[in-house]
Amino acid sequence: MILRKKHIAQLGARWMPFADAASEDLPIGQLWRLALFQVSVGMAQVLLLGTLNRVMIVELSVPAMVVALMISIPVLVAPFRALLGHRSDTYRSALGWKRIPYLWFGSLWQMGGLAIMPFALIVLSGDQYKGPEWAGEVLAALAFLMAGLGMHMVQTAGLALAADRATEETRPRVVAMLYILYLSGMGISALIVGFLLRNYEPLWLVQVVQGCGAATLILNVIAFWKQERVKPMSKAEREAPRPSFSGAWKDLMQQDGARHLMVVVFLGTLAFNMQDVLLEPYGGQVLGLSVSATTVLTALWALGALTGFLWATRRLSHGADPYRQSSIGLLIGVAAFSAVIFASPLDSWVVFYAGAFAIGLGNGVFGLSTLNAAMARAKGDLGAGLILGAWGSAQATAAGLAILIGGILRDAVTKLVDSGLLGPVHDVSLGYTVVYHVEIALLFLTLAALGPLVRIGTYNAKPDQSQPGLRLTEFPT
Repeated sequence: MILRKKHIAQLGARWMPFADAASEDLPIGQLWRLALFQVSVGMAQVLLLGTLNRVMIVELSVPAMVVALMISIPVLVAPFRALLGHRSDTYRSALGWKRIPYLWFGSLWQMGGLAIMPFALIVLSGDQYKGPEWAGEVLAALAFLMAGLGMHMVQTAGLALAADRATEETRPRVVAMLYILYLSGMGISALIVGFLLRNYEPLWLVQVVQGCGAATLILNVIAFWKQERVKPMSKAEREAPRPSFSGAWKDLMQQDGARHLMVVVFLGTLAFNMQDVLLEPYGGQVLGLSVSATTVLTALWALGALTGFLWATRRLSHGADPYRQSSIGLLIGVAAFSAVIFASPLDSWVVFYAGAFAIGLGNGVFGLSTLNAAMARAKGDLGAGLILGAWGSAQATAAGLAILIGGILRDAVTKLVDSGLLGPVHDVSLGYTVVYHVEIALLFLTLAALGPLVRIGTYNAKPDQSQPGLRLTEFPT
């Protein structure tokens, strides 16, 4: 009877999603708990960039320029992720914890930002009886800054903790699982918050957003509970001088290919994300699709990203080179944006939908592969926090700039067309297609920057000793 229960338990673990991502030091139960911090970050991301964006513009009648400035504030914090990661690498507490203090205080910042945000937005909309007129702008900026800082701190420390506990063999699957939970958190939160706010009332907005703030703290506490071992440190050890950030950053940049990797992450993210605010308007304005038809694009993009994560994880788990894998994602992106461009002259929503799916697919493969390449550099004195913080800084900063540049470029080209400066051209798709062509050019530029990294990966690869005989790489050159 005992043996039968044991076999059933083993069968359950085997069929559980991402059971093969577990290791002796990171059992499957603890891994699933740890992944909850990505759910909370995804929920906050939906609130900041989706729900509250719409509420500010439509229900609260806040000017779009002010809304754009508020949304950009969390992006301004992104470059500091490398510093946050380094601080978590070198932090010394009486209990010996490094990551949990940053997860805890990051959770408090994130919850605090969401707690004061609805009140700040109501004041920002002009519903104010006392105080200076600029109080709404200052309070809203403070709320977005607190929530953005908390999100970056939680995600950087959480990914570093996962990298600390995962083995080299399970790391690709752990990364894929964490980012799938991030996408799942965004999708589920969007559905729940959208359902709760279907009938907007100011007081109900306060309750919903503050409820999300409370959920953030609860999920994160469950996530990091007993995830880091207690290693008591003496007072002398805690007071010893810690390595400086500038020295650690210099050591990282001196690694073979580290600088190239940051450039690749920045350029590739810039290339994939300039279309973020343009894809749905393109479908409606150029192809004449309805609101419900363009809403499907987000689901197609997410499905493509999920497919890319799973495929890249399987390849990386079988020993594929992450740099070569990244190049495959970039090439998929070139084909994807080409399909979106050709959807207009072909007047084909099928080609357009296929392009949207392929954008998510290429982005998923590229993002997961570069993240694995960054995590593989966490060796020796270089901690995972610094490296993952550097990756996150490049990725998040590029994503924010991409949205801004894409919108400005599209509007600028459209204004030139409307003014007649480009001649007798009245093609409404021109502003969009210029952006997509720029993204294709950036993808090819990223491929060029990726070339040296592919060579480095080839030189550092261990030859397969299981296959006897003389191989081409063994010939003298």
